[in-house]
Amino acid sequence: MLFGKKKSVAGLDIGSSSVKMVELENKSNGLTLSALGFENLPDETIIDGQIMELNTVSSVIQSVCSNSRSSADRVVTGVSGHSVIIKNIVLPPMSADELEESIDWHAEEHIPYDLADVSLDYQVTASDSDSTNVLIAACKRERIDNICQAIQLAGKQPQVIDVDTFALQNCYEYNYQPRENQVVTLLNIGASTMNVNIVKGTRSLFSRDITVGGSQFTDVIQRNLGVSFQQAEALKRGVSGVAEGAEETAIEPLVGNVTELVAMEIQKTFDFYRATTEDNDTVVEKILISGGGSKLNGLAQELSARLEIPVEVLDPFRNIKVESGKFDPEYISEIMPEMAVAVGLAMRGVM
Repeated sequence: MLFGKKKSVAGLDIGSSSVKMVELENKSNGLTLSALGFENLPDETIIDGQIMELNTVSSVIQSVCSNSRSSADRVVTGVSGHSVIIKNIVLPPMSADELEESIDWHAEEHIPYDLADVSLDYQVTASDSDSTNVLIAACKRERIDNICQAIQLAGKQPQVIDVDTFALQNCYEYNYQPRENQVVTLLNIGASTMNVNIVKGTRSLFSRDITVGGSQFTDVIQRNLGVSFQQAEALKRGVSGVAEGAEETAIEPLVGNVTELVAMEIQKTFDFYRATTEDNDTVVEKILISGGGSKLNGLAQELSARLEIPVEVLDPFRNIKVESGKFDPEYISEIMPEMAVAVGLAMRGVM
């Protein structure tokens, strides 16, 4: 079609506990939010990143898109978890053609799966006369097929399969405009997986997916206090009066144990990075947290105290225009931490 309205592309974040959708419009004065949707998934619909109930997930995708009045027929979605491998590798200096011809051979050294079973992509992040720095990403094809099937059943067409870690980085770069040498850690705490990405300026230095998430906070409260899942979720976020006899003094040590585990995994990630690089001068200035797990009452302050680094909640709409007449500011504020990956995915469709 040569004339007519350009078809929209939405960002679709299919997490283990919910589906998030964001549609952006690229105007002359920057990005504007045009549609937004959020809906929880039934328990165990997705396990370890694998969609167990295709019809349920596709129905929720349909519901999220229709209720938000999204006009997009194509979507950008993302993957994360143990099926995704991300590596920064250093190769000898070479041309783009030489790299294209040899990337499979180099990737075989770092990907623990048969290359016939994965989708592989790469990007040159830096090059000079001595070396070529390449970021490679691979995901099992069965995982991608699984997600694409759910999207197509919902009547949408998957246009790009991104990596959640890099979608979050895109969201951060647009909203925070980092300095070239500014080093931050982006921490996305989902229900079952935590994505950690150490970023210098606009370059990912080291990333890691960890099987720890917000559901562990909920589980420990639910199990130890004998409350329902919904009550445990509310208690986790600091809502008072939701469960009789559930004292704040009883919740704090339970949550503290999981917070300690999260802090240990972040510290471990820092240690892994230092062990794999000769750059001893890189110091993380702050941590930006997002995802449903980041809404835990007091988590930012606790992590900051334990890691001795400033910790803030990432605002995915910091530089995106959100019309208060179209979107309820209180609702946007409530779901803001959970929308960061969806915002980053949506950017792939408009930028």
